[in-house]
Amino acid sequence: MLFAVILTIGATVASCKDYLDVVPDNTATIDHAFRNRHEAEKFLYGCFSFLPNHADPASNPALLGGDEVWYIDPANIVSPILWNIAKGNQGTNSPYANYWASQQDGYDLRGGKALFTALSDCNIFLDNIYKPKDLDDYERDWWIAEVTFLKAFYHFYLFRMYGPIPLIRENLPISASSDEVRRYREPVDDVVNYIVELLDASIENLPMEILDVTSDLGRPTKATALALKAQVLTLAASPLFNGNTDYVNIVDNKGRQLFPQEYRPEKWQRAADALKEAIDVAHEAGHELFDFRTIPFSNNLSDYTILAMQVRGAVTERWNKEIIWGESNVNPDPLQRICFPAWNPNQNSGGIGKSYAPTLQVVEQFYTYNGVPIEEDKEWVGINLMDLRTGSSSHRYYIREGFQTINLHFYREARFYGAITFDGGTFYGNGRTNSDTDMWHTPMKGLDPGGGVAPTERYSSTGYLCKKLTHYLTSVPEANSSITCYRYAFPIIRLADLYLMYAEVLNEVKATPDAEVYEYIDLVRARTGLEGVVESWQAHSLNPDKPSTKEGMREIIRRERLNELAFEGSRFWDLRRWKLAEEYMNRPIRGLNIVGQTAADFYQVKEVYSPTFTKKDYLWPIRQSVLLKNTNLIQNLGW
Repeated sequence: MLFAVILTIGATVASCKDYLDVVPDNTATIDHAFRNRHEAEKFLYGCFSFLPNHADPASNPALLGGDEVWYIDPANIVSPILWNIAKGNQGTNSPYANYWASQQDGYDLRGGKALFTALSDCNIFLDNIYKPKDLDDYERDWWIAEVTFLKAFYHFYLFRMYGPIPLIRENLPISASSDEVRRYREPVDDVVNYIVELLDASIENLPMEILDVTSDLGRPTKATALALKAQVLTLAASPLFNGNTDYVNIVDNKGRQLFPQEYRPEKWQRAADALKEAIDVAHEAGHELFDFRTIPFSNNLSDYTILAMQVRGAVTERWNKEIIWGESNVNPDPLQRICFPAWNPNQNSGGIGKSYAPTLQVVEQFYTYNGVPIEEDKEWVGINLMDLRTGSSSHRYYIREGFQTINLHFYREARFYGAITFDGGTFYGNGRTNSDTDMWHTPMKGLDPGGGVAPTERYSSTGYLCKKLTHYLTSVPEANSSITCYRYAFPIIRLADLYLMYAEVLNEVKATPDAEVYEYIDLVRARTGLEGVVESWQAHSLNPDKPSTKEGMREIIRRERLNELAFEGSRFWDLRRWKLAEEYMNRPIRGLNIVGQTAADFYQVKEVYSPTFTKKDYLWPIRQSVLLKNTNLIQNLGW
């Protein structure tokens, strides 16, 4: 039997055939695609091929679409197309990062992927995988579990972007009427429950861990499915989808309210239960927080360098035990190249992009070395962050000795030094890895090779670069820009993310925070040398009792997530689910005076851009042509 692959999710048709595609991935027939194990495996890999490219800033809106980094246009190496989202240029005629689509639509998805084709292909696979006679039951069950997981993930990805979505439980038969193919968006709670149902169904036959590390890394495990389930339920419990009255008028033509209008605290408990199970299974599978001390030559490094490398290594050390799910199909080399600095003019010929620029607000966001926000630290009262100061020998592991830079760069937490490349800062790696006594120092002023506005397609718009996403073994020769990138698996979910989510949901469940809430955030902090939340705030904060209240702890946990997961894409989605994007994304984008040639000129704060974010921007628009074809769909708020 042939099945329909939905093109525009219920487009108006003159003939039913206008909506059907029974030739998935150019295979002549479904029977041919499943005639034996080999052909079925190719179809399986086709289902995987729709996974969003998390390490690609031209495909993942979370990397360039927010306020965490600021880019340039024109840009070398990585397209600036999704930077248009951050600049407020999203629209309905041809949305950026359009994932509400099918391959047969024929229009430019502008960085997106055809996830409704992905869902249809998943259904075709699940309906036909019983056909190959040379496929044993164990492998069949495993593949079914994987595709069921993929089906859940594709629904989740759409849900996170668009809110209520059609649920593609099964493909429509070729005889489906034009009314049947006009799919409806389903209410938020129904979407969440269906995604969870799929994940629950996948878990039993997914492996506890990947045994064939040469070919199967990146495929989902039990821990992956449970982590995604926890992520889905945390999103559903968060302010964007839990009693958000902004969406009270989003009602379809059946009279159904698509967004729940009543706040339900029990959603946090459901998320807490899921997170506890996910963490327990992750531990059982051998996942643990990454420790750079496990790197063979770390014995030659100071504690300062090791602490700075902890989170940088957690992201870039290939398939380390902290990564619960990593991206294996996309090479992060272009991302590394636009993060990499230059030390001399020979390196500015094209291999290095040096344009992935953290904004000044994110530079300020990291804690001081006391483990509290810089604006709350008692030791920083009355200190002008932009005043000049000279690095001494005691700062040599983070700042060049004798170099003049600003107070903002001194006495910060180790994650800051592992994440931010700044003028006069140290850079561990680039061929100097056996010791930290001769680390590189990064020149970023106007006439320096690593600074200014030249070359025109390769420069930092803020005076900073993102160090965190570069592997320490990635290197560029002094004579040219022929960079050699060490490939890693960009993390989609890592254990620290789960720990901080668990602290967050426990804080919402409990009347007041307690030791269990503190435990999971403190585990993350301790990895980079920070004391526990309670100890740090009592000793160093202007508001020492802040961790003792639900509201105060909520703010602390959110700040912790922004610091720990910086530049990994989490901030983009977290600010939306917390309903804080309007606050953050309407602040001016600030940087340094990148053409300044002296310290006095360079360290002047400049407004780089004035973004605008309104309520409509929390969710993606559905393309206008899709709405015209399917009158059962209702557009998102404000679009």
